Amino acid sequence: MERTGSRWLSRLYLIIVFIFLYVPIVYMIVYSFNAGGQMHHFSGFTLDWYRELFSDTRLLMIVLNTLIIALFSAAVATAVGTMGAIGLYFLTQRRVREGLLTLNNILIVNPDVVIGASFLILFTVLGIQLGFISVLIAHIAFSIPIVVLMVLPKLYEMPRTLIDAASDLGAPPRQVLTRVIIPFITPGIMAGFFMALTYSLDDFAVTFFVTGSGFSTLSVEIYSRARHGISLSINALSTILFGVTMLLVFGYYWLSQRGARRLALWVKR
Repeated sequence: MERTGSRWLSRLYLIIVFIFLYVPIVYMIVYSFNAGGQMHHFSGFTLDWYRELFSDTRLLMIVLNTLIIALFSAAVATAVGTMGAIGLYFLTQRRVREGLLTLNNILIVNPDVVIGASFLILFTVLGIQLGFISVLIAHIAFSIPIVVLMVLPKLYEMPRTLIDAASDLGAPPRQVLTRVIIPFITPGIMAGFFMALTYSLDDFAVTFFVTGSGFSTLSVEIYSRARHGISLSINALSTILFGVTMLLVFGYYWLSQRGARRLALWVKR
């Protein structure tokens, strides 16, 4: 009876959590089709806000800038973070490894305001003009620690005997890296890439500090428009982004499951 009661409580807790998470999103999606142009009374179905969205050239350019920043920063951060995780894994000095990992974790828990202000001061001292480059550098910097944390557990899951066997068979270090290590930790690399992409897309605090007057990202633009009242075209844009995010999530799940099946077949061989 106690187990049954605890199961019902856990299920009820999950239901409440999902309600709090998804009801606002559903509310936003529904009112992106509201002909009344308001968020408190649904007066009819319309696609006018989607037409207004696709006719807003400036907003579409900002969306494009945001996607470019996110993809570039996620790709670079994934490459650097993966190499950093591999370096930490093979580091023989335990205290040095733990110290570097602690510094990596500090960057994750550090407030975004502190990171943004630090980058603003750095770019000002170096004379780097605020804009695309400054935002890209900042996004790469705060995404690298995330990738390290996503890749490192996969490295520790990897049997060390795989590396030893490859080395005993005469494989050089480069071939061990590309033929053994990288294929095994690919799920972690993919997870790190998608996490870095997500963090870059929804970042506001850091971007707000390092963006220039001639460059903006979606989060900063929505904040600026919210001060004057948000049009339901923002609801339409958010609905599209939510749909794309769901596709990415299902795509990542499919790729991870496919990779797990291929890895299982490879290990059996």
